[in-house]
Amino acid sequence: MAGVTFLEALLAEGQSAKTLWLLGLAAVAVPLAKTLGHDKPRVRALTFFAVMHLVCLVVTAALVVMGSEHALSARVPGWAFGAVAFVGAVATLLFSVLLPRVRLVVPRILQDVLVALLSVIAAVSVASAAGANLSGLIATSAVFTAVLGFSLQDTIGNIAGGLALQVDNSIEVGDWIRLGTQATDLNGRVVDIGWRHTAIETRNWETVLVPNRQLMNTPVMVLGRRNGQPQLWRRWVWFNVDWRFQPSDVIDVVNSAIRGAKIQRVAAEPLPQCVLMELGESYGRYAVRYWLTDIAVDDPTDSEVRTRIFFALERAGMRLAMPAHAVFLTEESDRQAVKTAKQLARRRALLRAVGLFEALSDAEVDELGAALKYAPFTRGEVITKQGAEGHWLYLVEDGKASVRVSDGEVEKEVAAVGANEFFGEMSLLTGAPRSASVYAVTDVECFRLEKAAFQRVLEKRPELAQHLADVLNQRRASVLQAREGLDAEAAKLRAKSSDADLVDRIRAFFGLR
Repeated sequence: MAGVTFLEALLAEGQSAKTLWLLGLAAVAVPLAKTLGHDKPRVRALTFFAVMHLVCLVVTAALVVMGSEHALSARVPGWAFGAVAFVGAVATLLFSVLLPRVRLVVPRILQDVLVALLSVIAAVSVASAAGANLSGLIATSAVFTAVLGFSLQDTIGNIAGGLALQVDNSIEVGDWIRLGTQATDLNGRVVDIGWRHTAIETRNWETVLVPNRQLMNTPVMVLGRRNGQPQLWRRWVWFNVDWRFQPSDVIDVVNSAIRGAKIQRVAAEPLPQCVLMELGESYGRYAVRYWLTDIAVDDPTDSEVRTRIFFALERAGMRLAMPAHAVFLTEESDRQAVKTAKQLARRRALLRAVGLFEALSDAEVDELGAALKYAPFTRGEVITKQGAEGHWLYLVEDGKASVRVSDGEVEKEVAAVGANEFFGEMSLLTGAPRSASVYAVTDVECFRLEKAAFQRVLEKRPELAQHLADVLNQRRASVLQAREGLDAEAAKLRAKSSDADLVDRIRAFFGLR
């Protein structure tokens, strides 16, 4: 091709190799893929092959201008690089841009296999069209394949395993799996299934690379997966309670606490369940079974459930069991006397700090103090529920609680309760249903005063009913002033209008004359 300029030769080579089509497709695919943040390795490969195609075109054009007989040697790889780049550009548009927009996901390893096969076919086809003689390559391919297969058995096994995993969808990216059947075996979340290995992220922020061949030969437990059901994983929380308490009572107390509380990541359906699992020498071994909605947060949720169990048992006066062989040599009678005296002093101070009981004598305060029941609640627990019946009052010694009123489906906070305050007084004194729900904002140390204990005091001094009504009306006036924006005098008048009715209700509820 004497007399041909370099530019003419370059344009001729580019037209023969369909370079403009390739560059146009790459110019669309690469920016879109980068913008969407998809397939950085594929974009890098596409860029590499496109650049190599252009380099080979330049070299070929230069050889043509010089009249070199080696122009074909540069043309064949150039066309092959262009064919591979074209397949890569189409694959990038298809798998990274178009299919994700219609929410169709093709397994990555299947994408790679298809792209690899099409790239080989395209490269061989254009090389033949460029004039390359591939007969020698075809003749030696059988021997080469045999040698390659023998030397790369493990690699081929891993590739085959990765293909099988992705094609049959037995394990998918995002699944939580356990290798083996023991709780101590490796478990974590699948983040990638590649050609050689599957990447598993553990809860310890470790990434374990498991060869695909090993995955195919090891029992794999997919956590939280059940056909046609949402992702839930049943968890077991164990505890022991001694035989002083009947199993049915323990189960009722724990079921009530766990089911009545809104615990994050604990499914409402199926219901959590407390069951007696073993009969020990001195205790029963129980377990709470619940269904976890977020498998990544297992230990913190177990801890929350254990805390609810502990506080529920404390409120019921049930203690977790100690081993039967634990022996304590103490001056038990002296120790118990000191402990009881401290408890009474603590309760007496709490009752004296509450205005509702300021008219009581020391003897009456001591009587009520001895009758108080310790009722602690942990953060997030429901202490009382609006509309529920409960003839008792709560005295808060420490902590903070939120008082909320429900108006249809909307629940709003109307007050806060802290140390040395009380709530539930209307239910104790008149039997009225709870007018609001109360939630523990922090751990709340409180005591419960029940109707039977308070009735013994009122029967001895019926005139206390008037004092109680006065205190309740003052409290009601404060609530009206805060809730409705009334001034102090208007709030007092509103509250006082029901004074006589309130005294009558207290007397009637306790059967006083």
